[in-house]
Amino acid sequence: MASKIKDFVIEQREILAERASRLRTEPVKAARAATVKSAQRIKALNPRIRAVSRSGVKLTAISQGAAERLIQLQEQLVTSALTDAATQLERAARADNVKDLVKDQAEVLRATRERIVSDITEAVTILKHAGGDVRKVATHTYDSVTGKAAPAAPKAKAARRKVKSAARKAPARKK
Repeated sequence: MASKIKDFVIEQREILAERASRLRTEPVKAARAATVKSAQRIKALNPRIRAVSRSGVKLTAISQGAAERLIQLQEQLVTSALTDAATQLERAARADNVKDLVKDQAEVLRATRERIVSDITEAVTILKHAGGDVRKVATHTYDSVTGKAAPAAPKAKAARRKVKSAARKAPARKK
């Protein structure tokens, strides 16, 4: 009986030693596997980080270019306004009578109105181009980072056509 107990204890000791050995080596294997996976994930982030960094540089260039064009437009606006003011004063000084003065002022006001419309159009064009460039960079960055294409936005022209056709079908207002 003592030998059976001794055999049982030896057997149990071997089992426990094997389990202890496995517990020592398996966590190390698991930790190594997790470390390798983490390293792979970190390496996989590099192209994404580069894409985001490049898009930041592109966005900075776009905003600087737009700001530069807007500042140049502002300089033109101020120069034009000062030139127009000087022209108005010169015409007022040369006017022989009130009728000529009013006529000259009306001409200057028309030219000023046309210049203002042209300047606003130019500012909107600058901002529109910058917005389009930003959209291109954002779409490219999204594609690069996620690996899938962004959903296509509906075209503005089609939306405008629908609005126009709806407006045409609307009954005329009664006066």
